[in-house]
Order: sequence, then structure tokens, then C-alpha cells
Amino acid sequence: MENQQLPLNGIRVLEFTHAVMGPTCGLVLADLGAEVIKIEPAPGGDPTRKLLGFGTGFFTFFNRNKKSLAVNAKTNAGRKIIDELLKTADVLIENFAPGTMERLGFGSDKVAEINPKLIYCSLKGFMPGPYDTRVALDEVVQMMSGLAYMTGPPGRPLRAGASIVDIMGGTFGALGVLVALRERDKTGKGQLVQNGLFETAAFIMGQHMAYSAISQEPVLPMPGRVSAWAVYRVFETKDEDSIFVGITSDKHWGRFCDSFEREDLRNDETLATNNQRIVAHDRLLPDLEKMFRKMNKDDILERCAQAGIPFAPIAHPEDLFEDPHLKKGGSLVSTNLPDGSTSFLPLMPLMLDRKWMGLRTQPPTVGETTQSLLAEMGYSKDDIDELQQAGYISV
Repeated sequence: MENQQLPLNGIRVLEFTHAVMGPTCGLVLADLGAEVIKIEPAPGGDPTRKLLGFGTGFFTFFNRNKKSLAVNAKTNAGRKIIDELLKTADVLIENFAPGTMERLGFGSDKVAEINPKLIYCSLKGFMPGPYDTRVALDEVVQMMSGLAYMTGPPGRPLRAGASIVDIMGGTFGALGVLVALRERDKTGKGQLVQNGLFETAAFIMGQHMAYSAISQEPVLPMPGRVSAWAVYRVFETKDEDSIFVGITSDKHWGRFCDSFEREDLRNDETLATNNQRIVAHDRLLPDLEKMFRKMNKDDILERCAQAGIPFAPIAHPEDLFEDPHLKKGGSLVSTNLPDGSTSFLPLMPLMLDRKWMGLRTQPPTVGETTQSLLAEMGYSKDDIDELQQAGYISV
């Protein structure tokens, strides 16, 4: 989709962020067409660029479709540049530790004096309350909220395998920005938008809280839960692989029996309904386990697809590069990697008018658009050279 056709074309966003939560918010707005200017510290840029281990892919994935302005915000010259940019901006996003933006001189109250129409999106570990001065991480709030308890086996809390709270928190932040922009259309005024990791994690846990309130019983972790469905689990295959099979209706059961040529099960009146199959759990599941262990994964997948029941191979992240649905559907785009190579990474899972939002620009290098942005603001080449030589900016 061309930039001028995107919903947020003409909206300027200043992004003071690092890691995942804030960059996710900026990514959503950038993919929807906003001009997102990532404000990075000069000279080295966002420290997220250099993360190793689990954080290796953070910057590459969460920073496409953005510009980069590298400036030392701790200097008068750097603050002057940001002050001038703030006058032209529609949105500011920040996810620094509590008090950081205030120390830099860009807290929400101060920014509102510079630009009363600006939407200020503050993404923190905690929203206002007793914990709001504490620093949080995705893993911290997964532990605090019960998400890790629900994910691991009983007695063994386990964080989810992706930064889901960071990503959801950033997405909720973007949703808040869109609502605030709509409000500004009516009032002409900006406002403060806030989101917290802990509150996001609590929202994710809302279904389990509701279960606890209704049942008046402790909630069991997912691996220890009593499923509502008699067949809803991972099975081992003959070729030492695994597959998930879910049978969530009696029609599913009938089609499953037909596809796997199990007329004996279909004709067993004690297995006719889901509740009956749950009661017969101790004899039914060992039977199915034995059957699947005699079959190859591909055969099982084909029969499950034929039956029209829920099923899934147990994939690894690297398997998604070659997933035929993702490749043919157009949701993977070629993205530059830090070493100069490219790889296919997923777009935001949203289509408008049957079109993907797409990739317009690659993740920026440090200060990639510093020079053009300053020139747009009226800085001469000599001014820019002087600022660079003094270490106030990186280009």
C-alpha cells in the first residue's frame, strides 16, 4: 500500500523508546503510515541494537518503517533540536524508566506546554498506584500476574516463549494513541495516554480470574488443567515427531473416526458425546496414543485436514520462514539484518481493504535520517557539521 494511502499518513510521531514495548507501539503506528522518528542517543544509538542472546532480533524486527534521529538529549543543543521537533509532532511515545523523561526535560506536563495538541503516550512497568516507581520487565510481570504460574507445570512457573506482555502493552498503547487522535479531532487538544506492563498482564489473566470468581476454586496451571474437551493434546508419532489434535465437537469426533478408519470408536455408544469421552478418558487416550505412534506425522496431518478438525504440527520459530501459508499469503517481507544479509520477517497481522500494510523502509542505521530532518528544520550544512563535530548528533 502506498504511503499516501495509509490511514496515518501525515501523522508525525517522536519515539523515545528501547527494547520491545515502546518500539512495538511505534511499529504499529509506522506500519499504519505515520512518520515515526526514533530519537536515539548520540553517538551509539539505541542500546537495543547491540543486545545479544534472546534480544538479538529486537531492533531488527520492531523498527522497520521508521526514521532515526541520533541526538544527545542531555545537552542544550540536543534539547533545542527536540524542542523544535516537538512543535511539529502529533504524538510522543516513551517507555523509559520512571522519571527519565522528566530528568531530560520532556515529561508530559513540560511537553504539553510546548505543544498542547500533542498526544503523549507513556508506557511503563506499572500504571499509577503503589508500584508505579518500580522498574518492570516482561518476565517480572509474567511472574507477578500469574501468567508464568499458568504456563508451567504445577509448581514450576515458566515465562511464555515470547515477549507477549511487552508486545500487547505496546499495541494497547497504539490503540490509545488512535483514540486520543480521534478525540483531538473533536477537541483540538492532546492528552496523556498510559499503559502498564503489569496491568496488561492482569488483563491477559482476566479469563482465569473470572473462572476463579465463578468456580470459587483455585485455578490450575494449563499443563495440569482438566480440559473441556476429551481429545485436546499433543501426541507422539512413529517418526519421533509430535502433533497436536483437538476434537471440540461431536461432529469433529465422527469425522475423526471416519478419516482414521476407526469405525469401532464411532460405533461405541459410550463414546458418542464429549462428556462420555471425558468419562472414558483413561481407556480412550491410551488407545489413541497407540494408534498415533504407529503412524507417520504427514499421514496424521493429511487425515486431520481431511476430517476438518483442529490440528497442528509442533513448529519451531525457524519453521515459519518456509511456512507455505505465510509465504503465499504475503505476510512475510524481506528485511535487512545487521550483518548486511536479509531474511523474511512477519508483517503486522492486519489487512485493510484486503491489503497488507507492507514494508516501506528498512530498520534504520544509527542517525540515518538525522541530516535530512535537521535540514528540513532549517539547519544549514555548516550547522549540522558543527553539531556532529561537537558530538551533539550522529549522522
